[in-house]
Amino acid sequence: MIANFLIGLREGLEATIMVSILVAFLVKTGRRDRLGAVRWGVALAVVLPVSVAVALAVAAKALTFEAQELLGGTLSIVAVAFVTWMVFWMRRAGRSLATDLTERMRTAVGVSGFAVALTAFLAVGREGLETVFFVWAAGQATGQTWQPLVGALLGLVVAVVLGWALYRQALKIDLRRFFTWTGAALVVVAGGVLAYGVHDLQEAGVLPGLHALAFDVSAQVPPSSWYGVLLKGVLNFSPATTWAQAVAWTAYVVPVLALYLRPRRRPAAPAAGAQPLRSVSA
Repeated sequence: MIANFLIGLREGLEATIMVSILVAFLVKTGRRDRLGAVRWGVALAVVLPVSVAVALAVAAKALTFEAQELLGGTLSIVAVAFVTWMVFWMRRAGRSLATDLTERMRTAVGVSGFAVALTAFLAVGREGLETVFFVWAAGQATGQTWQPLVGALLGLVVAVVLGWALYRQALKIDLRRFFTWTGAALVVVAGGVLAYGVHDLQEAGVLPGLHALAFDVSAQVPPSSWYGVLLKGVLNFSPATTWAQAVAWTAYVVPVLALYLRPRRRPAAPAAGAQPLRSVSA
């Protein structure tokens, strides 16, 4: 539940901030008549991930065990790819996010209400799909059904409240620091989801080594103990881990976390007395 609360909070806050930027632009430019189109776009962006979640649940029940494991393993890897792209994209584009969204909305307003709705749909829909895939994969990894959903919903509710408070300027948060540290936490959580996906593919017969264990600490960390459940729910930790799972976790978390937390390069200041470059015309 904790891991899914985190993904719901982060994804929800990203989506809420994007909607706030679009709404603020329309209000400041006197185009309140387009706010309805934004509402329609956001509503459709919510319907899309819900429909995908229902389709996944129905499809999983109709499959054989091997097919379920193959689906679970594949979607776990897809979810990890989504989350990895998300945290690096936000790290890179965070500073220019407001400018980019404002320019897109400026263009859309000049086209039609449909273009405005489409802009809002694209801004929010991606966050919803990422959340659905990750929550579904985490639920499969922990063997739980409603707990991951409750955690994600609680995160989304908190995100909406925080987003509203930020929009009303009733709250100030260092968003750069918030997204940096939640992104780092999600990389670790995603490593556990990836390891689970590898185990699913092993059970489906796609990958070998199902019984080749790197370690087995089931006696020290019983899966039914409170700390075993906590480690499983937060980090997808398995007391009996295969070599393929251990290698996949290490090969993902160590380099990705190092790249993500590396200091950003700042543009070098121009040398004293240097003249700015100018275009040269013949």
